[in-house]
Amino acid sequence: MKLKGYKTIEGIIKIITGLHIGGNTSIIEIGGRDNPVIRHPVTKEPYIPGSSLKGKMRSLLEWKLDKITSDGDVHKCNVLACPICILFGTSADEYERGPSRLIFRDAVLSKEYKYACKDRDFNWTPIDITEEKYENSINRITARANPRNFERIVSGAMFTFSIIYRDIDMDNIGTQDFLRYVIEGLELIEKDALGGAGSRGCGQVEFRIKTNNGESSPQGILNDLITNKTKLDIYFPTEKFDV
Repeated sequence: MKLKGYKTIEGIIKIITGLHIGGNTSIIEIGGRDNPVIRHPVTKEPYIPGSSLKGKMRSLLEWKLDKITSDGDVHKCNVLACPICILFGTSADEYERGPSRLIFRDAVLSKEYKYACKDRDFNWTPIDITEEKYENSINRITARANPRNFERIVSGAMFTFSIIYRDIDMDNIGTQDFLRYVIEGLELIEKDALGGAGSRGCGQVEFRIKTNNGESSPQGILNDLITNKTKLDIYFPTEKFDV
């Protein structure tokens, strides 16, 4: 088992519809939001936890690859070259596959987006990019409304994301290109939703991935792989160690 280097997938997450990833609700002020978004404890800026990206990508890939068990628990299997287990990791006693290949960084507000907001009002504050969304649950018999509100990041906000792929050489795994599943996972998130309330309009996002030739969408990269027989190494070459 040898760590050859790292591949980096990075770019921008653009919020298409309001995004809600819940934060701390232990303290609720009078008139405050019932369900705030997660924020950096120092800067108070909203961010997208790497765990949210990882969890959503893994869940959607499990569904696509028919890896969902009857009890709905986290996927485990005995297939040595299982893409889910290789990419996202397994329990400590399943060492034959080596460590999980993916590292998900927290996605933070892009500097360009914050600068653009500051140019508009000359007074950038983190609260400027969130909104309160009000909803009601309606009793079907009495028609009585039960109002609730939650905070979400506004449409148009942009975050920088980074996913690191450990390029590990293992003879027992073979040469399958597992990195392709990461691109497919990003495309699945675009088609589905990120964060909470996805079935109620929230969480639509768009990924713009940095490549050697500019920016591309996940679907654009996957189309190139199919039509032009392009290899992902062209987009994401391994950053090898200096000897």
